[in-house]
Order: sequence, then structure tokens, then C-alpha cells
Amino acid sequence: MHSVKAKLPGLLLCLVIALPCWFLGKLVPVVGGPVFAILAGMVITLVLTDKTRFQAGIAYTSKKILQYAVILLGFGLNLSEIAKVGAQSLPIICSTIATSLIISFVLYKLMKMPANISTLVGVGSSICGGSAIAATAPVIGADDEEIAQAISVIFLFNVLAALIFPTFGGAIGLTNEGFGLFAGTAVNDTSSVTAAASTWDTLHGTNGAVLEYATIVKLTRTLAIIPITLVLAFWRTWQVKRGGNTSNGSFSLKKVFPTFILFFVLASIITTVATSAGVSAAVFSPLKELSKFFIVLAMAAIGLNTNIVKLVKTGGKPIFMGFCCWVGITCVSLGMQHLLGLL
Repeated sequence: MHSVKAKLPGLLLCLVIALPCWFLGKLVPVVGGPVFAILAGMVITLVLTDKTRFQAGIAYTSKKILQYAVILLGFGLNLSEIAKVGAQSLPIICSTIATSLIISFVLYKLMKMPANISTLVGVGSSICGGSAIAATAPVIGADDEEIAQAISVIFLFNVLAALIFPTFGGAIGLTNEGFGLFAGTAVNDTSSVTAAASTWDTLHGTNGAVLEYATIVKLTRTLAIIPITLVLAFWRTWQVKRGGNTSNGSFSLKKVFPTFILFFVLASIITTVATSAGVSAAVFSPLKELSKFFIVLAMAAIGLNTNIVKLVKTGGKPIFMGFCCWVGITCVSLGMQHLLGLL
């Protein structure tokens, strides 16, 4: 009971920030609720200098609520649907993910950037923006400022992609299916994929067909969260043990193993089995929405733990890395479509 009382003020503060940001995100989907929440949290923390009574709840929200958001994300994944439509996009998805991770690793070495920032930007660019960052951060032990910085970088290129790609796709002569593949594999965050594909549908009168296709391709990409987080968990264990930092043998894979990812997989399986048995996908819609709201809630907490002045001062290298990942993914997505004869 004492633990709940200690967390309550911070939880309520995050909720007060998250609710208006959630609705703002609905009104301006190209920006999205998570970004509004991070910005609001960073501004409020400049005024709220003493956060002692809120800190327990803020810490809980930025860590545990973020993991619950990833688990609930699984209820938006119908694995049989993804298997049908996503198979065609798989070579492109694997290529773009590999491209982003390689670019981020090379730049991490060349520019001597912090490992956690480089990992979060690389994973966020290649898989699914904020959701991938949410899943990866606990596994690598990233702090709130690192998460905020990675989210900010991803947001910048999400907005650019949503605004530029529909016109760019038309200019280079992409077909409806080609643009669906392009948006689903080259745009970071689901909300921005939706924004770009919806704009294409409006411009080309395709009645939502491209949006549906791009969304399934994007959800196929989301599944990459599973192997990436597991590999990172093993890598972190190996690095710590190799460095001899085992805290008298107390460090083990179990401590960094992303258990919440197993629940994410279980949620996906439940959704797949239920819909195959005739249950309407609409049944899971509230859980998908709750997942999105939890991400907004967690981002409010992360904003409250972030020094905006420090973020701006140290933002140059991560932005450059995000730009290189973005350009690399765009080129590889289009190049692979050309090689596979899909353009």
C-alpha cells in the first residue's frame, strides 16, 4: 500500500500531461501524442524544479508502463494476416533493418557516440520508431534522456517522411502497391506510415487500399522487435561478463532478458487464434488503443526526467545519424523493389 501511495502523485502528474497530448495527437497525427507528451514533460520539468514526491511514480511510468504498452501492442498483430501479405515485403524489410543497424554501428564507431543512443536510433529507424525504442530501452538499460533524444530524432524524420514521401513517390512513378511497400518499409513510426499512406490514397483516389497494405507491411516490420531485443539481451550479458562486471556473480541473462517480449508474442498469438476462430478483430481495438495511450503516458514521464537544454546541446550527432539511417533505408527500400521487379 505504501508503494502505491508513493507512486500515485507521479502517476497522476503523468496522466494530467498525457490526456491532452493524447487528444492533440489525434488532431495532428503527423506529430503524434508521444512527441507532444515528451515536449510537454520537458517544459513542465523546467518549472517543477522539485520533483521528489513525484519521482517514484514518474520512474514507474517511464519503465513499467512502457513495457505494458509493448505487451498490449501484440493485440494489434494478426500473425496469419501478416504471413499472407507480409511475405512479399520480407526481403525488403530485412534489407532496410540491416541497413539502418549497419549505418548506426559504423557512425557510432566513427563519431564516438554513446552506445545506447546509437542503438536506439538504429533500432527506432529500422523497425517501428517509438514502439521499438520502448521495447529496446529496458533491455540495454537506456536512461530517460537517451530515450527522449532517440524519440526526438525519429520524430523529425517521421514528419519529413509523412510530408515528402507521397509527392516523392508520385514523382518517381511508384504504383499503388509500390508506394504501400515503400511507406511500410521506409517510414519509421506506424502513425507516420498511416499519415503518408492516407495522403497517397487521397491524392490517387485508391479508397484506403494503400493504407491497408502499408499498415500490414509495417506490422510485419514490428515483429522484428522480438529477435532484435533478444539479441541485444544476449549481447549485453556477454559484454558485461567479458568486462568482468558481474557484481560478484549476481549479473545474469535472466536480469536483462525482456520477459515482456514473451507476453507481446503471447498477445499476438491470442489475437491470431481468436480471429481465426471467427472473433472480430474489433474486439482487440480497445487494447490496441490502450497500448498507444500507455506509450503517451510513458513519454510524459520520460519528458519529466529529461533536461531539454542538455538535449538540444547534444542533439547534433544523433540527428546526423538519424538522417543517414533515413536516407539509407529510403534508398534500399526503393532499390530492393527495383531488384525484385516490384516497381
